[in-house]
Amino acid sequence: MVEFKDVSKMYKNNVLALDNINFKIDEGEFVFVIGESGAGKSTLLKLILKEENPTSGELYLFGDNITKLRNRRVPILRKQIGVVFQDFRLIDNKNVYGNLQYVMEILGYSRRYIKREIPKLLEKVNLLGKEKSYPYQLSGGEQQRVSIARALIVKPKILIADEPTGNLDPKTADDIVKALDQINKEGTTVIMITHEKTIVDSMKKRVIHLEKGKIIRDEKGGKYEEN
Repeated sequence: MVEFKDVSKMYKNNVLALDNINFKIDEGEFVFVIGESGAGKSTLLKLILKEENPTSGELYLFGDNITKLRNRRVPILRKQIGVVFQDFRLIDNKNVYGNLQYVMEILGYSRRYIKREIPKLLEKVNLLGKEKSYPYQLSGGEQQRVSIARALIVKPKILIADEPTGNLDPKTADDIVKALDQINKEGTTVIMITHEKTIVDSMKKRVIHLEKGKIIRDEKGGKYEEN
């Protein structure tokens, strides 16, 4: 599903963000990507989302080599990937229903489809009954659940969660990760960037540990720190 083959990324300021990394993520996996700031985590995500191109090496998504993918095909690729951010990125003057409706209208979905699908999305993230609530009326955890529902609109094959619990208290963070875990159990591949040691240790999922652009550990059932 995702495969990096000898991938390096050098930025114009001669910063080597990724240094000859190799890994493969199979369909249905839940993977934590960890590492200190500057380790290369954000660059890795940008490559998967085709926001950046590798300096060398090859990157495969869904079996296709996207290293030299033409720009006109990038939107098609991204429709298979959902993204959840740390800062929610909701539209303040739209309620929960409106936030989801807005994205779905941009994507070209019919009014009938939108009306049918939004309750399903909200049920997935346990927010039924919050349709008319505005972001300021929601807790941080509820806002993040809306952003997860938004990421699920395209029925993605891969869900990328970039520090999704960074602004949340431990209990709420745990609830968000459980929601992501349930989404994973329903078949969606989840790649989560995190600094949260407790979450990684409790989940016992695969851990890819980056340090200065290199993978120093790739461990199934791993913890935040090496055993």
